[in-house]
Amino acid sequence: MHYPAWKYVLIALVLFITGIYALPNLYPDEPAVQITGASAGTQLTEEVLTQAQSALSEAGLDHHDGSFANNSALVRLKTSEDQLKAQEVLRRKLGENYVVALNLAQTTPEWLTKIGAKPMKLGLDLRGGVRFVLEVDMNKALEQRLSTASQDVRRALRAEQIPVQSMRTTKQGLMLTFGSNEQRNQAQTALQKNMGLDFALRPLMDTQGPALEMVYTEAKLAEINEYAVSQNLTTLRNRINELGVAEALVQSQGSNRIVVELPGVQDTAEAKRVLGRTANLEFRMVSEEAANYTGGIPPAGTEAFPFGTTDGPAVLLDKQAIVTGEKVQGAQPGVGEDGRSEVSITLDTTGGRLMQNATRTAVGKQMAVLFIEHKQKISYEPDPTTGELVEKRTPYSEMRVINRATIQAVLGSSFRITGLDNEAEASELALLLRSGALAAPMYFVEERTIGPSLGQENIDKGIFSTQVGYLLVFLWMIIFYRAFGVIANIALAFNVIIMVAIMSIIGSSLTLPGIAGIVLTIGMAVDANVLIFERIREELANGARAKSAIVAGFDRAFSSIFDANITTLLVAFILFAIGTGPIKGFAVTLAIGIVTSLFTAILVTRAMIQIWYGKRKNLTKLSIG
Repeated sequence: MHYPAWKYVLIALVLFITGIYALPNLYPDEPAVQITGASAGTQLTEEVLTQAQSALSEAGLDHHDGSFANNSALVRLKTSEDQLKAQEVLRRKLGENYVVALNLAQTTPEWLTKIGAKPMKLGLDLRGGVRFVLEVDMNKALEQRLSTASQDVRRALRAEQIPVQSMRTTKQGLMLTFGSNEQRNQAQTALQKNMGLDFALRPLMDTQGPALEMVYTEAKLAEINEYAVSQNLTTLRNRINELGVAEALVQSQGSNRIVVELPGVQDTAEAKRVLGRTANLEFRMVSEEAANYTGGIPPAGTEAFPFGTTDGPAVLLDKQAIVTGEKVQGAQPGVGEDGRSEVSITLDTTGGRLMQNATRTAVGKQMAVLFIEHKQKISYEPDPTTGELVEKRTPYSEMRVINRATIQAVLGSSFRITGLDNEAEASELALLLRSGALAAPMYFVEERTIGPSLGQENIDKGIFSTQVGYLLVFLWMIIFYRAFGVIANIALAFNVIIMVAIMSIIGSSLTLPGIAGIVLTIGMAVDANVLIFERIREELANGARAKSAIVAGFDRAFSSIFDANITTLLVAFILFAIGTGPIKGFAVTLAIGIVTSLFTAILVTRAMIQIWYGKRKNLTKLSIG
């Protein structure tokens, strides 16, 4: 009965590493509120922390360990209910110049954080919050693209001097009719050269005469859908920052849906308002009188706007906008030939023509990008009848110049904004350009609110169910398998530790279905040991010696254990591939549990049995029931 030394080393190494990375879960994050400036350029001082702590003390909210770092203040609280109350108190006290965010403050020791160890994140069902599912209107996205494509088609045919009698949009393309077959064939040749990658062209006879059907290719349809969802994802992430929610989740679901989870948020109306907020962009020429403008009333035909932040230096712009953000089809950050950061802009056909006309005589002059955001100011005023403070919302528009640059050449549908300081600035500018408007309308198709008390209740019930499951398995194994049952229970404890460590390392969120996956894994892990122990019993009943029975039991049970776990693992992969958020959480936990169960049942259990029985020379009896 021999067991290789390298397996002992492997087991010890795995248990040591996973034990360390599971430790942070003994130090759960505390509810906290984080205070930052309303804009990126706002510089805070420690005075804001003092004001916040005073306001919380006056409101009777127990808080502790306030800190100020990285231009933000953090105050810790004891419960999630206190956290929500504290956010409301600080919003009223500090005003609109600050963002008060719900956050979680780490309590993990510094030596663990230095090696990247951190506790598992809690999902929405365990922490409480709001969950929305929004559906992107792909038909509208396609209509917008076809509208732009029809203009491109007309321009291409006009350049080739090919007359078209009529043009109409179909479900996935365009239908063009011509006066003769010759004109249709000429049009097909011209359009195949200019737009053949996007459309499949098919000549046919229509009721109005020779016709050319243009249908988007499957690849182009997929690209349009992907862009619409990606653009809306970017827009939503940018808008959610306005809520001041830490660890918000915004991700796509299927081909045309977006899931938004806002942990800690309980005001559904506020969340919907922010998600549906509108913003826009305008490209304007910098006024020729800007150099002489020192403030005050702007000259006729011009307007002054702050640069960078809402309190930045004023920039004088022409009132007439060249192009608005609705004409922006894409914006991507990049690096130019000179090594400096830039943003590549793509306008639709109309926007490109307007830009070309405006810049034809403006080479050497400056153009600015004006960001316009429509918001609501929240204030609290006493009710005339009751005297209680009542929330009041006042709509307003915030306008600021986010970029100004010199026009180097006549611009068209595609151009670059250069002169940016760094990659971060380029990425932020591209984000703002893309988030000015949604690529396609979205509709709320599902809405769910989970209170913080329910989240804590779910945690308590989940932990209780895990404890009960483990205790029942623990007693069952000892009663039926005695010493071997004790070994299996120790291996089971290692299994849970390894699972928790892996989930912490990969950053997986623990949800209620995830807890169910852990409970299921406990049963499945012991199932493997049961197969092994029953095989050992069979060998002993057939007259095999004790040590030979142990070796044969592990060897002959392996194929059954492996087959059973592989089929379950395939099911977990399928659930992850086709499932939504909660089901994916269950699938991830189940898959991790299967792998760890195989490791502990086959390697760890065998190693402990070897340590316990392997050195005995005259072994005649096994404590296996």
